[in-house]
Amino acid sequence: MRATLRWAHSDLRTHRGEALFLVLATAGIVASLLLATALFGYATNPWQRVFTQSHGAHVWLHTDTAADTRKLTELDGVDSVAGPYPTAAATVASRGSRAAVELRGTPERPSVGRPPVVSGHWLDPASPNGVVLESRLARALLAEPGDTLTVPGTARELTVVGLADSAEPRYRPGEQPGLVWALPSAVPDPGGQVIGLRLTDPGDTSYVVQRAVTVLGAGAIGEVSTWQQARAEAQGDNRLLGQVLGLFGLGALVAAGLAVHGAIGTRIRGHLRDLSVLKAIGFTPGQVVRIFLLQHLAYALLGAVAAAALAEALGSRIPGRLGDAVGVWQGLPGHTVALFVIPVGAVLFIGATTGLAAWRAGRVPPVPVQRPTAALGGRLSGANTGRAFGPGPAAATPGTQPTGTAAQALRPAAAPTVRRLADGLRRVLGLRPTPAAPDRQPTGTASQALRPQPAAAPPGGRLTGALRQVLGLRPAAPRTGQLSDLARRALGARIPPALVLGWHKAFTRRPRSLATVARLTLPLLLIVVAMSAWTTIDRFHSTPEQVGLPTALSVRADAGLNERQTRALLERDPEVAAAYPGVETAALVPGQTATIALRGLGTDQDPYPYTLAEGRPARGADEAVAGQGLLDLLDVRVGDWVRMTVGDQPQILHIVGRSIEPENAGRVISTSLDTLRANDPGLRPTLYELRLDPGADPREVADRLATAGRGHLDVHTVTNPADGLSPLRAVVAGLIAVLALIGLIELLTAIGGTVRESERDLLALKAIGLSPRQITAITVTATGCTALAAVLAATALGLPLAHWLIDAQGRSSGIGAGIAQGPSAPLMLLLGAAAVLCAAALAAVPAARAARRRLADTLSAVA
Repeated sequence: MRATLRWAHSDLRTHRGEALFLVLATAGIVASLLLATALFGYATNPWQRVFTQSHGAHVWLHTDTAADTRKLTELDGVDSVAGPYPTAAATVASRGSRAAVELRGTPERPSVGRPPVVSGHWLDPASPNGVVLESRLARALLAEPGDTLTVPGTARELTVVGLADSAEPRYRPGEQPGLVWALPSAVPDPGGQVIGLRLTDPGDTSYVVQRAVTVLGAGAIGEVSTWQQARAEAQGDNRLLGQVLGLFGLGALVAAGLAVHGAIGTRIRGHLRDLSVLKAIGFTPGQVVRIFLLQHLAYALLGAVAAAALAEALGSRIPGRLGDAVGVWQGLPGHTVALFVIPVGAVLFIGATTGLAAWRAGRVPPVPVQRPTAALGGRLSGANTGRAFGPGPAAATPGTQPTGTAAQALRPAAAPTVRRLADGLRRVLGLRPTPAAPDRQPTGTASQALRPQPAAAPPGGRLTGALRQVLGLRPAAPRTGQLSDLARRALGARIPPALVLGWHKAFTRRPRSLATVARLTLPLLLIVVAMSAWTTIDRFHSTPEQVGLPTALSVRADAGLNERQTRALLERDPEVAAAYPGVETAALVPGQTATIALRGLGTDQDPYPYTLAEGRPARGADEAVAGQGLLDLLDVRVGDWVRMTVGDQPQILHIVGRSIEPENAGRVISTSLDTLRANDPGLRPTLYELRLDPGADPREVADRLATAGRGHLDVHTVTNPADGLSPLRAVVAGLIAVLALIGLIELLTAIGGTVRESERDLLALKAIGLSPRQITAITVTATGCTALAAVLAATALGLPLAHWLIDAQGRSSGIGAGIAQGPSAPLMLLLGAAAVLCAAALAAVPAARAARRRLADTLSAVA
């Protein structure tokens, strides 16, 4: 054990940089996985906690005031009910902010759907104008207990007495009204009522909704919301962040494992003599395996422990949503288990990949043997060198058994043959041959060296194979390759030998070269996917009209303004390019198991500019476009007809296109206002979508319109889904840094392997007159070609993969496919140039050092 530790300590001192990179890469991977776990917990558990604490209802039904909701208590599967409560739609204002709300008359704190109060207290009959705000609505209004809310257009005032959490669908400006609990006396003129149903089996939600609609009648149902919809909205962007972190964390873990495997394999090939010495002095194969395994397990364990400690101590201090997620996750029951399992799993995975490579080290024989010459290590083949030299005398005498190694070939007795070798190689490389001695004539020509060689040429592939050919020795093994026709033509065309031999070295040893390129491609591929995610988020901000957000403002007018006055007021603003009138209402889907959003926007003369990913715009009568969420919900496709119910009136529409719908999880079907008016002539617009001039500031325009409306307009900026993904930018940047670190490890491994393999060619390259700078250029070119091949492969595979992943996420969220945006061509060129130049720069120093090695060191390396 003492000897094992001493050898490991010596190896660590020799490879400090590699050890540091492995520790940092492991720490970044484990941190990514821990943050992904925290975001998943943060996305799911807060809503689940509120739902459990409030004894929440699984279904909320909004009905008209005449509906007899007492029948719902007798439905099979209904455990208990909340309400019915009278409701009224209103608009409240506080500190310059306005919001559409639902006033819900609650005589006492309910037992089902009992909102947990987070600040202040519950309703008190002593304060008839007191209200309790849902916490998200309170944040939007900047309201706290004790504040006063005004109702625009009236002299009425409401006093905030408390804030409470709710497991119902959250407040979304312009889409979902906020929830305000008030005493029944504060709702004097209710427009409807709401009742909550708590089920014995949440899995029967669709069936219970269908039965409830049948009992009450479709005309009595205004809107249906379920616990699945509320949970999906609550998870929202946090779940997406968790998925991104988890995906890239696992991908980085695989890339790190492969990088460690490649690093150990390269070190084993470069230290076969050291391993043989260890075997010779008494090390068993198991001890050799344990040396590599324990060493790299220690690196991985150090990085994993550091990441876990930092996440536990500093994770909650990260600014923004990530810090909030870690803070909530640390209080969850499964936090301790995840904090232990994730680092241990990462360490075990790296240990498994390490063990596969370390097993090869254990198989190294205790006595060094001649390496096989069948594989092409980028060296010139025996056939090529032999043809260049021409027929020469055999150097082997009968009865001898030459080993064929470079050291033996270069002994003084073979000096004339070495001169022949040097002249031949110079001709192959297109260099001027050295002057021949008086009693010698140069044998072979460059043209002979560049002729196409027969497939059955004598074996070779390493420099020793070439020397065997020159010395007339028996080949050591069948040859598998030779200098390619392209390389010979390149040399004949006077292309610098360093470039040709560097390219030849990079790609002729196919199994090993392909493995190196594949390991380097994986982190680059993940970087391309991460960059695609970044540019997709930028697309939502830079060109929102291409992702389903052609308008920037949504305006609702009260009864004080008619349609003509409202449109004139909106179009009077100099930065409003167009105002599209419309309505949005809830509609029951076929089967009456859920409600969707039915929108009528624009007119036949001025159609709304929907962003279509499939099909065509809705131009004719009864034509509509639908979001991906609605198509999935109804299991229909573009070209189908769908029937829905609005109140007690059926509406049949022909879906002619699929639009990108960021709102309402894509459960939206849209047509023109004129189409809806054909079914209901008395329909009047209730909202206006405003398209602004390029460069206009939506907030400034909203302030001007609110001032011009004198309290009659409720103006909101359209919610951009990318606004909630702002933390993803920092996440993507961190992931790119981790992946770049893993790629750097693999690059250093490839450089080390290339430098070690080039040591056997060093004597011959110096003998034919190549300068140290040219020899260095061969290794730099080989490394640059390897990096270039990895960049091309990562680009070819990464861009389609990124589009598929982003579009798959869009389909699952209801937005739909067609939102993916790949990095621009200049950005991809910058990535490729950075990777190739970085590889060349990193290879320059070790290659130059190896090219200037002493003759004795070179002879020792090839011996």
